Amino acid sequence: MNIIHQVLCSDKKMKLENIHNVYLIGIGGIGMSALARYFNAVGKSVSGYDKTATALTEQLSTEGIQITYIDSVSELAANLFTKDSLVIYTPAIPGNSKILNAFIGRCVPLYKRSEVLGLITNSSYTVAVAGTHGKTTTSSIIAHVLTEVKKGCNAFLGGIATNYNTNMLVDATSKNTVVEADEFDRSFLTLSPDIAVVTSTDADHLDIYGAHSDLLDSFQMFVDKIDTNGTLILRKGLSLNFENTLTYAVEEDADYKAENIRVANGNYVFDVVSPNRKYIDVVLGLPGRHNIENALAAIAVSELMNVAADSVVAALASFKGVKRRFEKIIQTDRLIYIDDYAHHPTELKMCIGSVKELYPNKKITGIFQPHLYTRTRDFAKDFALSLDLLDDLMLLDIYPARELPIEGVDAQMLLDKMKLAQKELVSKANVVERVASKNIEVLLTLGAGDIDTIVQPLKEILTP
Repeated sequence: MNIIHQVLCSDKKMKLENIHNVYLIGIGGIGMSALARYFNAVGKSVSGYDKTATALTEQLSTEGIQITYIDSVSELAANLFTKDSLVIYTPAIPGNSKILNAFIGRCVPLYKRSEVLGLITNSSYTVAVAGTHGKTTTSSIIAHVLTEVKKGCNAFLGGIATNYNTNMLVDATSKNTVVEADEFDRSFLTLSPDIAVVTSTDADHLDIYGAHSDLLDSFQMFVDKIDTNGTLILRKGLSLNFENTLTYAVEEDADYKAENIRVANGNYVFDVVSPNRKYIDVVLGLPGRHNIENALAAIAVSELMNVAADSVVAALASFKGVKRRFEKIIQTDRLIYIDDYAHHPTELKMCIGSVKELYPNKKITGIFQPHLYTRTRDFAKDFALSLDLLDDLMLLDIYPARELPIEGVDAQMLLDKMKLAQKELVSKANVVERVASKNIEVLLTLGAGDIDTIVQPLKEILTP
């Protein structure tokens, strides 16, 4: 589905300040819910539709946002069909949606989520964080630093920042915007950042791009949209070109380099050498060296925005992470339970590797829910290699999201490619009971589908 935004009753470009009503189709998505919170915070009348109720939609309701779960025109208020309304939709909404089609061809501005982000960020100093993985944590760290040092920002995040229990930070007095720049559906090409961070460009979303080279071309197009006086902050080793580029890396030469890395009291401690100064004893409570890289990117942004070094260090030490990004659900001497959003082979490898580094003498049991038939097909071999790092695996059925089944692509196909001795297919309905029958030392739940719905039941059966 490809709907170009429409403003049928006027030939003038829509101005957000003239909008009174905002309706979001697919409001429960992590990106859409951030927009809902933003417009609600700036005084718009916000409502929306989603297919099912979740903890996130219930939280939006408590914040005064009206949500329906019935795809029917009768659920729409009459005042939405006016030119002072804005309707925002996500590409995940099917083309036969009754609510979506009710707005098509009517006198209502109808925009994709990415287009609205472009409109919001055009009038602000924008830091956009892109990457096939790492962008949620990195953008959350940057937003946290700017908030802690009182520079402020409006931040549109792809996850729930634990410090604030929200995916949207609003500061009506700030002209700074931090936005997670999503490569899916080339959405990030609506942005024109002053500072862009690119954390990774691994092959992904090949159902959209077709080939890795096309994905790389899209990232270069994103980089080309940086303001001519702006800066690209790039993880060293990535092949993207911009005149003013700063690189970052762990224990190898780069403009921002982490060195003297050690572990103390369960935290990473390290020093940073930048083009301007040296940071000593930086403390980061997030596991995995990839998160040190994310912190380096945040330090680079902070320097460009003239944040004092001691303030950056203090803010990093107080950052508590992002929900479903290595989130410790249970942590006792007897049992560790960690929930993570990892749904790409590289993310799985980093997550499981971090767990093995933290708990080298414990048995690691994983529950993984593959996300999308196309991703499972395209990266089956790499998925198998990453999951083989576990000691024990319970594999769930593929979460289809927006896709129809592909013949020959299923969880059994993936399981057959693995060499791990202790592996089994388990239905989502029975997995909690199966976990209860095992002797668990370290448990991981992994995936981007609806696997999060079993986190609380698992916590309840595992808590003494």
